[in-house]
Parts: sequence; structure tokens; C-alpha cells
Amino acid sequence: MGLIPQEIIAQVLERSNIVEAISSYIPLKRAGRNFKALCPFHHEKTPSFVVNPDKQIFHCFGCGVGGNAISFVMSQEHLEFPEAVRLLAQKAGVDVPASDGPAAKKIANLKEDIYGVNELAAVFFHQRLVFENEPSVKEAREYLKSRGLSLETVKKFKIGFAPDEWNGLMSFLKKKNGSLGLMEKAGLIIARESRDGFYDRFRNRIVFPIYDVRSHCLGFGARSLKDDGLAKYINSPETPVYRKGNHLYGLHLAKEAIVRHDAVVVVEGYLDFIMPFQAGAEHLVASLGTALTIEQIRLLRRYTQNITMLFDADEAGELATLRNLDSLIEEGMQVTVVSLPKGEDPDSFVRKFGIQTFQEKIGQAQTLFDFKLNLLLSRCPDKTIEARAKIAHEMLQTIHKFENALVRFGYLKQLAKSLSVTEEVLGVELNKISLKTKPNDAPPRPVHPHTMTGAGVKKNGVKMAEYHLLKLLLEENTLIPPTKDEIRLEYFQDEHIRMIVAKVFDLFDRGQTVTVSNLMNCFEDSVILERLSGLMAWDDLIVVDKWKMHRDCLTRLKDDYFKLARQNLRQEIERAESARDHNRLDELKNRFNQLLKRSS
Repeated sequence: MGLIPQEIIAQVLERSNIVEAISSYIPLKRAGRNFKALCPFHHEKTPSFVVNPDKQIFHCFGCGVGGNAISFVMSQEHLEFPEAVRLLAQKAGVDVPASDGPAAKKIANLKEDIYGVNELAAVFFHQRLVFENEPSVKEAREYLKSRGLSLETVKKFKIGFAPDEWNGLMSFLKKKNGSLGLMEKAGLIIARESRDGFYDRFRNRIVFPIYDVRSHCLGFGARSLKDDGLAKYINSPETPVYRKGNHLYGLHLAKEAIVRHDAVVVVEGYLDFIMPFQAGAEHLVASLGTALTIEQIRLLRRYTQNITMLFDADEAGELATLRNLDSLIEEGMQVTVVSLPKGEDPDSFVRKFGIQTFQEKIGQAQTLFDFKLNLLLSRCPDKTIEARAKIAHEMLQTIHKFENALVRFGYLKQLAKSLSVTEEVLGVELNKISLKTKPNDAPPRPVHPHTMTGAGVKKNGVKMAEYHLLKLLLEENTLIPPTKDEIRLEYFQDEHIRMIVAKVFDLFDRGQTVTVSNLMNCFEDSVILERLSGLMAWDDLIVVDKWKMHRDCLTRLKDDYFKLARQNLRQEIERAESARDHNRLDELKNRFNQLLKRSS
């Protein structure tokens, strides 16, 4: 398992669709949000094998076997772990190092070096903006001040300024022992065409560092202050650590607020993010482009399924939003859309009307159906037969992607009324689309398991509190730090849960994303894999206030731990009294008093 870097394994799982992987071996039928089949690991007549595409895991409620795409391929192809990873990587288009020898180590070291040199560059740009007094720097500060940015915000986002010099950054990094080769790989400098040498990529521009969710500096976006015919914005090129479509600006600062609100607002540009954030709307991110990619959508889905799209109120912005809608539905997101007045963007709107009005706009967001329909109707005002047919086709492409039959029926009625056609006619056209995309797919009733005997879950207070807490940690990584601060591993009475929680803490401390699919790669024990898959496939836990649930679980674990510890000590005290072992008795009574103080 150590032959392939953990980062590569996580990338393989991220890009692999477990439904596609498993359906190439056994036939799957949709069951609500999940898929089900007869279990390939034991004989059964009624399907109990469930695949959860959201969590990218499988679990059998009959025999208890569970895992992720890698473990399933291992079992079906009888492969070792590295071989299964390579097989999935080939299908997903992920490059895997030949071994964990020099090549893999070189890649890992290069990425760490790029993170480091990018952070040094961010410090250089930021210090120039904050402390220098050259005319160009003063102009940059005045520009940011005119846009409403406070000094505190400039520091929070580490906004900087690239001096109007060909080698200002390069000289600084050389003094920090940075090599030209590393600077070039990080996209910070560019090789000269006419003669040997390099020059700084970013010059005379305001610089916005871009961070990943673990606060690694990936690259930069830079805005020109002059209208000199050059591009207003330039960005870092793709590097070994930076792929524009894989990240979201500001997510490292917004993720906790997104979890608290269970919602995210997606804007387009740096200042469109920064100004509302500065004013108090912290549950938002910027897309670093005009259209969300599948990777960005899946990244957001780790924190919430409720997304509000808010792009510039121009034709390009509307078209970008329209292109995103169907992808968002397919990825299971609950989508609304906000339209700002013409000529306004989130940055200008907040400065002009204030954050309260901005928040009110968010609260008035349209459903994606209404947004798309109104947009199409505005572009075909004559409502000819051909125009209505075109609108119907576009809208039905969206409607058929909704899994819920009641939602599809409701939108079909609404569309029929808007176009002045019958529901029956639209139903015929919808069936044509469905037949093309999902032949012979009659979704069976969804699975609602009430027990998990295969996974070892017993519905008693102590065990359930431990399972609930672990499930919360895996679904909400922001709950991991407060759990570590308050709970000792010894409080978990279930040995396997204790081992899993220990690994959760370890992964989190190492800055890795903690998902159940990634966690499964850390264990070979089949019992632990069954516990994990069963736990995450189990949907009985429906929580409105996850923070309160978390607090209740912590309290229960501690109470039960100290209660059991007191009971055990009382029994030992009784045995010491019967044996008239006074030294042992004094020691036990002292431990009991200390335990009372800890549990009070």
C-alpha cells in the first residue's frame, strides 16, 4: 500500500465513479439516491448490496462487506492494492508513478518545494504592498482603498503587489536559496526567448494568492492597474500543484461558514468574493473562471449540497450559469440562482447597496428551473411553435435529470402552463429523452435499512453515541478539532471505532482530507472496512443541528466512560476490602477520588 503516494490514491478515488466501476462487473439498479444489486459476495435472492455515489462507497446489509472502488476492484480482479489503484487510475486518466522509489519521492518533494516557494512569493508581494512607498505601490493601495478594501482584509487574504521590475521577485527568491528551475516550475518566472535568462511573470499588478483547502499556496491571480491593452488579469499557469478547474478561491477561509450555513454562494472573481466576505457574507467562494467544473462541484459537495449561483448580470455571466445548471443537478446539488441588476456584480452591489440588501437578494434566489425558463423566454419573446419547441427541449433536458418523480411532475406542469401546451405532449418528449439516456431504467423502491448487523451496530446507548460521533466527524471535518481537544481515545469503548477515530485524527493532523473512501485505504482489517461502509451507508441519522448533536455525543461518551470507570473501581475496592489489603485500598480510593474530580 505504500508503493503509491496517498495523494495519488486520493486523486484516483476522486476521479473514479464508483457506480461506473462496479456496474462494469454487476448490474446496478437505481434506488433513490443510491444503487443496489444482488450481493456478489454472498448468495441472496433479495438485493441488499448498496452503492452510494455521494460517499463513493459500497456496503452489503446482508453479509456486511463494504469498501470503496479500489477494494471492490481488488476483490473482483483478485489484485493487490497497488494493481487495483493502477487499473482505476488508467481508466480515470491519472498518472501513477512506476514505484515509490526515486520518481515518486521526487514528485512529492517537488510539490512541497513549489508550495514553499509560492508562500515566499506571497510574502514578497504582500510586504511590498503593505510597507513600500514607491509611487506604483501607493497607486495600488489607493486603488484597493477606493474599492473599499480595509487593511485588515488585505492582510487576511495576503493581497500583494508585484513591482514594475523584470526580476524583483526572482532576486528576492534567490536570496532565499530558491533555484531558477523551481521558480519556473511554480510559474513565477518565464524564460526569455531572445537570450538566456528569465523574467518575473507578474509585474506592476495587484496580486491575489490562491490557496487550497489545506492553506497551501497554489498560485496567483494578478490584476493590472493600467489600461494599456494588455490583459486585465493574468494567472499562474498549470503546475504540478495547480489546476485552475480543481480549486475554488477563498474556500480555505469560507469552509467553516459553509458548513454552518449548510449553503454556499458561488461568485466569479476575486473582488466579487472579497467584498461580500469582508462585509460579513462568509459562506461563499469564487470559481476562478466563468463555469464550474465537475471537480469544483464535487469539492463543494464535501461541505454542502445547497448552492446559490451568483454571476455577473451580463450575457456571458448568464450563459455561464446556464451551462452549470445540469452538471450541478447531476452531482446532486440543490441549486438556486441570483440575478443582480444589469451592470452590477457582487463587488459593486455590496459597495453600492450594502451587505443587508445583498443578503436579501440571496434570500430571493430563484430556483434553477425558474431562472433557466425565464432566461430562455426572454430570448424567444415571440413564442412561435418553433421557439416553444426549442425552449421545451432545453427545459426537458434539465427536468429529466431530477431523480424525484414529484419534482419532475411539478416542473412539467409549470412548463406546460408557461408554454401553453399540454402536459401529455411534454411527457412524450420527456420520455424520448429518458429512453435515450436511461433505457429500461425503472427505479426500484429505495433501501431504508434499520439495522446493520453485518457492520456490527447494536442499538444501545454507548455504541450508538460512538457511531453517531464518528459519522459526524466523517461528514463534517470541521468537527474534528473540537473533538480532539475534548475527547481522549480511551473514551471509545468499541476497539474498532477507537482505531478509526485515531486514524481520522492522524490524517487531519497531516493536512489530508478525511473522507470515508480515503480512510478505507488506511486499513486492511475487513471488520473495520465493514464498520466504515455500513456506518456511511446507514441513513437513520438525520440531524438538523449537527453541532448540537456533536455536543450531545461528546457528553454521552464522557459520561459513559467515567460511569464504567467508577463501576470498575468500586469492584476493585470491594475486592481489596475483602482481602484486607489496606495499601491497595488506599491507592484505589485515591484513584476513585481523582476520577470523581475529572468527571465532575
